[in-house]
Amino acid sequence: MRTIFKSIIVWILQMEAKAVLRKYQPKVVAITGSVGKTSTKDAVYAVLSKKFHVRKSEKSFNSEVGVPLTILGLGNAWGNPLHWLQNIIDGLSLILTTHSYPEWLVLEVGADRPGDIKSLSSWIKVDVAIITRLPEVPVHVEFFDSVEAVIEEKASLMDAVRPGGAILLYADDERTKKLQQRLPAPDARIVLFGFSDETDVWASKFEVVREEGKESWPIGMRANISVEGESAPVQIIGSLGTHAFLSAVAAAAAGHVLGVSLPDIVAGLEGYEPPPGRVRILPGIKDTLILDDTYNASPAATIAALDALKLTAPKGRAIAVLGDMLELGRVSVEEHRKVGAKAAQVADLLIVVGVRARDIAMGALDNGMKDENILQFEDSQKAGAELQNMLLDHDAILVKGSQSVRMERVVEEIMQEPERAGELLVRQDLEWKKR
Repeated sequence: MRTIFKSIIVWILQMEAKAVLRKYQPKVVAITGSVGKTSTKDAVYAVLSKKFHVRKSEKSFNSEVGVPLTILGLGNAWGNPLHWLQNIIDGLSLILTTHSYPEWLVLEVGADRPGDIKSLSSWIKVDVAIITRLPEVPVHVEFFDSVEAVIEEKASLMDAVRPGGAILLYADDERTKKLQQRLPAPDARIVLFGFSDETDVWASKFEVVREEGKESWPIGMRANISVEGESAPVQIIGSLGTHAFLSAVAAAAAGHVLGVSLPDIVAGLEGYEPPPGRVRILPGIKDTLILDDTYNASPAATIAALDALKLTAPKGRAIAVLGDMLELGRVSVEEHRKVGAKAAQVADLLIVVGVRARDIAMGALDNGMKDENILQFEDSQKAGAELQNMLLDHDAILVKGSQSVRMERVVEEIMQEPERAGELLVRQDLEWKKR
């Protein structure tokens, strides 16, 4: 019954969203990829809002339900039928009466199952498509026949691009870069972005930003953004790692193709705040530093997060708290062990959470980490409670894992301001807290 109810709601919302697009005819930026969709969406919004009236997907609204809700400007009603009914009524009002509507929509588009993006591409026409990183082993790969099938699903967003539109590709990933060979929309403009001056828009000269006048904890990253020979410095405060600039350089590329000047691009990015759970820098108890990367986990993203942990250069210990990486299918054991090998190079102490994460521990052991420096827990609450007692002054802690492992609970146990969890952490809605 619940499945039937959801199918009906999705169908109605999509019909309403189609009608709204026909009536108001906004221009659309759509973003997909296996890493960095939400942060890129937020960065693009920060840049475009300097010049246009823009609406973005809230949180990670990127599904068959989330995308129509964004188009309609509505919230998630979760399991409340009355709230879903109100959403439908509000959607009808948008169609039947005239409202102020954004010039641009910035939509995040995800693919949990085969056909997800192809279905959306059949009814949403896109002016700018952005494809971020496509790692060798993406999350959700177990639901597809192969990694190539995942890539093709993501690439199907290109089919939605209007004639004369723009396709922005992350050129540092060969799998993404190769998509420029895929037949694009007529007269579509291909723009490459990344960290190489062989691209159209790039970031370079990365530096860790630390507290003013102190050789202490990092507070963000600094880099130069270059567009057609013009260059300007940009700071991203609140996140760590060169990959934090993937979203910034994608947003700069979007601004560039839409006529936003480099000074306005920089001003937009200076106001960009990385979303919760994406390598966010948070103060911890006992003068520790937390890298909160708890939104989700794939092998490539976890390796990048471990590189960010290394950048903290703590006076105390580097601690990696890593949960299961789900939906990896037949490559799960191998990929967890690769992450463990990386953790052995970076971390002084490794804490793993979940059944699959035991293979992270095995990978670390096989690569020289001492057994006494590895702890294993069944769930995140137990791990957080134990970690709280183990922390020493000036430790740096990376926390990461797939959504259902709920690694944000570890962060809540050790953050300096747990009363701000609702503001700073992922999955703080009442519906999530009940689970």
